[in-house]
Amino acid sequence: MAEGLVAGDAALVTGAASGIGRGIAQALAREGARVALADSDGERGNAVADALRKEGRDARFIACDLATPGGAAALFEAARAALGQVSILVHSASPRRLEADTVFNVSDETWDRMLAVNLRAAFVLGREAGRHMKEQKLRGRMLLVTSLHAESPRNLPHYSASKAGMTMVMKELARALGPHGIRVNAIAPGAIPGGGFNAAAAGVERLTACTALGRLGTPEEVAGTAVALLSDRFSSYVTGTTVVVDGGIALHNWIEPPG
Repeated sequence: MAEGLVAGDAALVTGAASGIGRGIAQALAREGARVALADSDGERGNAVADALRKEGRDARFIACDLATPGGAAALFEAARAALGQVSILVHSASPRRLEADTVFNVSDETWDRMLAVNLRAAFVLGREAGRHMKEQKLRGRMLLVTSLHAESPRNLPHYSASKAGMTMVMKELARALGPHGIRVNAIAPGAIPGGGFNAAAAGVERLTACTALGRLGTPEEVAGTAVALLSDRFSSYVTGTTVVVDGGIALHNWIEPPG
């Protein structure tokens, strides 16, 4: 892109140390936004921020733990203090999911952590960002990274339930904040290697065969759509919706987890 689509904006991106979150943070920075990259992985998060600064971008890293009760609110306040204001919020953080965490095997602890990071943090960050954007009279934008499994079961109940809940949080935020000129949307990626998605070779081969475009996607491809949704140039009249970026994999009836 490199067209300055979000020049002048200040963005907070969670899960920015790897995968889709990293791709979105990089794309926003390269499109002119000042970016706070948030993650629990300080080593990788700092490395991403350092690399962006070497490109001449305005980026800084904030360590966070969204699994703790006050983690999301503390993160937003830290980002607001670091950036001065937050006009863009992207929530991409999610715990790594294991194929063994099925209906019969997932522990209470694993369930609680997944819902805390994905669902509770989505609401708390959205609430705090919404209050801030409203008070500062910002034309704010928010984007929640959900999943195809917000609607299709995957035999990972904690993951699917959290993503389904995030979809409704997005809609509630969009409805409440729309009158204040604040847009809230979601993006549902398909099979995108990196971050929380890791499949065995056989699983990758099967997923590729199920994808209409005949290949898996990249974080950069998801980031391109994300930036378009966050820009007023391309999406000024879009709110309360989920955009699917999946290469056509949802055209197939696939509900089994990858091998």
